[in-house]
Amino acid sequence: MTERPSLRTRLRGLAHEVGKFGAVGAVGTLVNFLVFNLCVHGFGLAVVRSGVIATVVAIGTNYLGNRHWTYRDSDKSRQSRELTLFAVFSGVGLVIENGTLAISHYALGYTSTLADNLAKNVIGVGIASVFRFWSYRTWVFRALPEPVPEPEAVPVPAQGTGTGGGNGAGPGSGSAAGTAAGPAAGTAARSGSASGSPRRARPVLRR
Repeated sequence: MTERPSLRTRLRGLAHEVGKFGAVGAVGTLVNFLVFNLCVHGFGLAVVRSGVIATVVAIGTNYLGNRHWTYRDSDKSRQSRELTLFAVFSGVGLVIENGTLAISHYALGYTSTLADNLAKNVIGVGIASVFRFWSYRTWVFRALPEPVPEPEAVPVPAQGTGTGGGNGAGPGSGSAAGTAAGPAAGTAARSGSASGSPRRARPVLRR
């Protein structure tokens, strides 16, 4: 069985993952900022509409960066499922981002350029990024399952099946013992009778 990685190893891997995700997010935030201000001040669009457009463009940038760099070793066997989940969770992040902007601009009345950028590109992006990191690593870019090691084959010792093998109690051992015991018993019987009391000599009659 494979040993589970230690806590230090897992924390190091998590820090490496957070660093990559943060770098991709920084690029996405820059894209978000540029597109948002271009739409507001260049094209004169409403702030929330500009925010939605900027977020959509940043989401596309983030997907390319995370798919091909941060989570490039994740499971790629279900691309359609991955894209669907990415769109769903990115949509939730879009609502968080631009909801913060809408509350700041319309509900609280902070309508300056600085306030709009702080509400959307600092507070909104910050909260949405935490949510995206959790959802992407948990549901979208799933890690590949660890390979299960195959059990090692245990060698089985070979056992002899012949009658003349290493087992001394083969079929031939009984007959051999009986055969050997027969002459020995007869010899012992003769020796016993020979060693017994001598026969009485027959008297010799003299004429």
